[in-house]
Amino acid sequence: MIATSEKEGLYLSSFRELEDRLAANSPSWLHEIRRAAMAGFAERGFPTTRQEEWRNTNVAPIAAVPFQPAATLAAAPQRGRELRILEHPLADLGCPKLVFINGRFAKQLSTLEGLPAGVKAGSLAEALASDAKTLERHLARYAADYREHAFVALNTAFVEDGAVIEIPKGVVLEKPIYLLYVSDPSGLPTVSYPRNLIIAGRESQASIVEAYLGDGARRSAGAADSVYFTNAVSEVAVGEGAVIAYHRLQQENENAFHFGRLVFHQERSSNVATHSIATGGRLVREEVNAVLDGEGAEATLAGLYVITGRQHIDNQTTLDHAKPHCSSREVYKGVLDGESSAVFNGKIIVRKDAQKTDSKQSNKNLLLSEKAVIDTKPALEIYADDVKCTHGATIGQIDADAIFYLRSRGIGRQEARDLLTYAFANDILGRIKYEPLREQLSEGLFARLASGQRAEEA
Repeated sequence: MIATSEKEGLYLSSFRELEDRLAANSPSWLHEIRRAAMAGFAERGFPTTRQEEWRNTNVAPIAAVPFQPAATLAAAPQRGRELRILEHPLADLGCPKLVFINGRFAKQLSTLEGLPAGVKAGSLAEALASDAKTLERHLARYAADYREHAFVALNTAFVEDGAVIEIPKGVVLEKPIYLLYVSDPSGLPTVSYPRNLIIAGRESQASIVEAYLGDGARRSAGAADSVYFTNAVSEVAVGEGAVIAYHRLQQENENAFHFGRLVFHQERSSNVATHSIATGGRLVREEVNAVLDGEGAEATLAGLYVITGRQHIDNQTTLDHAKPHCSSREVYKGVLDGESSAVFNGKIIVRKDAQKTDSKQSNKNLLLSEKAVIDTKPALEIYADDVKCTHGATIGQIDADAIFYLRSRGIGRQEARDLLTYAFANDILGRIKYEPLREQLSEGLFARLASGQRAEEA
C-alpha cells in the first residue's frame, strides 16, 4: 500500500496540473486563494484520530485511495447514462434545476424555467469567466478556515465548478432551486469538488435543494468500479430580513466517500431553516455551520441519518451566536442498523456580547442492532450571562410495549418494527414544506425500511 504522504503528493501533483490549465483564464485573486488552500493542506495533511474533532472518524480509507480529479471527465453523459439519471426518483422535483455530472455543469439536463426576473442561477465556472468581481466579495469568505481544515482546503484549492445563485432584494421564489449532483464513476477512483455560492438579498425568500446522488446502475458493481469521493462546500450569504429554507440530501452509492460543508452567514433579522437528510455513502462527514451575525437572526437545523451495514456517518454542527437577541433550534435524529456507526457533535457558541440568546439542541438515536454504535456529544460554549440554552441526547431501541400493542392488532413483528422506525424518522421529513420533495423522501424511507425487512427474511 502507498503511504499516506505519497497520496497527499498526488493531490499536489493534480493541483499543479490544474494551475497550469487555468493560469490564463482564472482571476488572480482566485489563484491566491487556491494556492493558500493547497499550502494549508500540504502543511497539515489529512486529519487523524489524534485530533479531538476527528477522534471518532478515521479518514485513512480516503487517504489510502489514489483519487484522480473527476473534472477531467466529460460532463455530458452518454444517452444510456442520461436515461438512468432521469429515471432516479429524485431527478425531477417540478422546479428549476441545475444538474452536475461528476462536479461539472450539465446544461443539457438543466432547466431554469419559471425563475423570477432578476434571479441569477448558473454554473460557477461560467460566472468566474463573466462576473468574477461579484464572486470575489463572497467566494471562500464564509468557509474561511480553508487553511486549517484539510477537506475544505482541498475543495478550495480545486474550486472550478458548482452552482452560483443570486436572489435580488425583496424577491420571493415560489418553488425551490434544485442543485442536483450525480456521480457517475468511470471505473477509476475519482474525486469531485462541487462548490456552491448562494447570495440571498435583503428581505428575499427562497428554498434551495442540494442533492448528491450516486448512479444506481453501479450499485451492484465491485468496489473497483464504484469507489469515488465527493468533497463539497456550500456558502450561503443571508441578507437582512431574508428567509432561506435549505435542504441537503446525500444518497451516494454504498462504496462512496462523501464530505460536505454547509456554511451560513446571517445578517440582522434573517431566518434560516435547514434539513439535512443522509442515507448513502460508506464513509460520510457532514458539517453545518450557521453564524448568526445580526440581531434578531434565527436558525433551525434539522437532520436525519438512516444507515446500515458498515456505513459510518459523522455529523458536526455549529450554531454561532455572534450578536444579541438571536434564537436557534436544532434536532437531529439517527436510525442505525447492522454494524453501522455514527457521530454527532453539536456545538452552540454564545459570544461575549450575544446577550438574550435563546437556543435549544437535541440529538435522538434509534439503534436497531446490538452492533450499531453512536457517539453523541452536544456541547455549549457560553461567554455571555443572560442567555437560555439547553442541550441533550438520547439513545434507545424500539419500545417493546409499542411492538406488543401493534402485534396485538394483527401486525407482524417486522412490520411493526418498520412502522415505529418510520414514525420516528418521518418526524424530520414532515418538517419539509415543499410537498414533492417531502413525498419523495417519505416514500424512499418507507421503501428502504421495507427492503431491509426483505433482506432480513431472506
